[in-house]
Amino acid sequence: MYDFYLKPCIYLCFSLLLAGCGNKKSPGESGEDQADPRPNIVLILADDLGYSDLGCYGGEIRTPNLDYLAENGLRFTRFYNTSRCCPSRASLLTGLYNHDAGIGEMTTDRNIPGYRGYITENTVTLAEVLGEAGYQTGMSGKWHVSNTVVQDTPEKQLAWLNHQEFHPLFAPIEQYPTRRGFDRYFGNIWGVVDFFDPFSLVSGTTPVREVPEGYYHTDAINDTAVAYIDDFSRKKSPFFLYVAHTAPHWPLMAPEEDIEKYADTYKSGWEAIRKERYARMTAMGLIDSTTTVLSPQVQEDLSWEDNPDKEWDARAMAVHAAMIDRMDRGIGRIIDKLKATGEIDNTIIVFLSDNGASSENAAAYGPGFDRPGETRNGEQIVYDTEKEHLPGPQTVYSSIGKRWANVANTPFRLWKAQSYEGGIRTPMIAFWPRGIQEKGGITDQVAHVMDFMATFAQMGQAPYPESFNGNDILPLQGKSLVPVFEGKKREGHTALFNEHFGARYVRQGHWKLVKRNRQDWHLYDVEKDQSETRNLAAAHPDKVKELDSLWQHWAKSHQVLPKP
Repeated sequence: MYDFYLKPCIYLCFSLLLAGCGNKKSPGESGEDQADPRPNIVLILADDLGYSDLGCYGGEIRTPNLDYLAENGLRFTRFYNTSRCCPSRASLLTGLYNHDAGIGEMTTDRNIPGYRGYITENTVTLAEVLGEAGYQTGMSGKWHVSNTVVQDTPEKQLAWLNHQEFHPLFAPIEQYPTRRGFDRYFGNIWGVVDFFDPFSLVSGTTPVREVPEGYYHTDAINDTAVAYIDDFSRKKSPFFLYVAHTAPHWPLMAPEEDIEKYADTYKSGWEAIRKERYARMTAMGLIDSTTTVLSPQVQEDLSWEDNPDKEWDARAMAVHAAMIDRMDRGIGRIIDKLKATGEIDNTIIVFLSDNGASSENAAAYGPGFDRPGETRNGEQIVYDTEKEHLPGPQTVYSSIGKRWANVANTPFRLWKAQSYEGGIRTPMIAFWPRGIQEKGGITDQVAHVMDFMATFAQMGQAPYPESFNGNDILPLQGKSLVPVFEGKKREGHTALFNEHFGARYVRQGHWKLVKRNRQDWHLYDVEKDQSETRNLAAAHPDKVKELDSLWQHWAKSHQVLPKP
């Protein structure tokens, strides 16, 4: 069924990279026939997925494969990201706060520490650390942690984006995944993609100049992962596989048959869907209604009943659901391959999102930078600011908007790029038959994306280096999650911090100090008020001062230079 992806994409990737993959010896391995007992690691990252989108987190979207992982694994309810795509990916890959990894904002190089726009040389990636310890390493999907190469005029840039001109490099070659520890790579170097004909697509370091008819990027990412597993499993050494999805990031694009499954689902509107999700989350034990209320609906000036764009808005969320549905089915193929190869019992699969659902209006941006103006065959792309063209096809660039983002992040406030819980709290599932003690369990222990390095290094018996490739490496900042997997209480972070384009927070114990850019600090007791509905700043000015000082100290010591 998927040969049309495998032949032009995955097989090309194999032919380019297989020669460099070798069967590395693992610690203590004395011969080719000796199996390595260390677990395989499969890390799956969604893009702009809301906290409550998955079925196992209270959503109405059909995600049976991720639900299976949750039912047989462990769900985290207080797992944190850094509020935006490339910063979260940098933190996840390096075990550091994203500013220390070089990506304080996006991928533009500002030529100051913390804001280089790529994973800098004083860091190591998960692939580098695990590869040095004998792991096979592979990645499929979205990289987005390297500087973005652009052409010298807007006209040339658009011609490149429209596949009308060819330029071989999408980032400096030394910043590509295969130069940062991955033996194999197939995916998009940049962030935004046309799901039917993605820009910045490469195999290893070689650009993929054309995709076959019927291509859909989510399927290609998953099917590449399946092919990697098939090959990795033939060797004795364990493997690390990073599957970095672009779904369900805008533009809203999905095959029509998938959209049709949700054609009527969202016709009841924002308020109804949000209340239904909240009720399911409460019934599942994911939230306690006494400490986590349903936060106020955004933009309450317009009710669904009075919405003049009901058809368009219901369709937009249907496409969002279809993109997640399609991703889940591909993850099912990954699970099936792990079972077929006998690797499933000794493989840890981790799934999470890079940030909360996005409130961005993709149509308002228009063509330019990373957004095309035409398809490859010259069809005009519509940036539909007036909601006149239904989302879903390749020729329409659109997004779900603030109200649906608020639904996707139920029960929390706000969304991607903000430091409120709707932006920084992610669904996180860990599945590991040999290592997870409580099957179907839920943990409220606080954790962070930078914890994966410490976790996987411990599991893989992989030393975290003080120097690498002649560079001094920053000390590890994350903390291992292995005790949580074992059903124990771990010693977590004494405090957590974030900053992104001026939005920021510090969380210490049950207190959280948070602000949007150019606004005052708000103070919340996040044990009693996880939805951040009761601002206690006026009642506790000393605590505001104390936590502000703590944040300022962190900012000065972690290369954080927020805008005023």
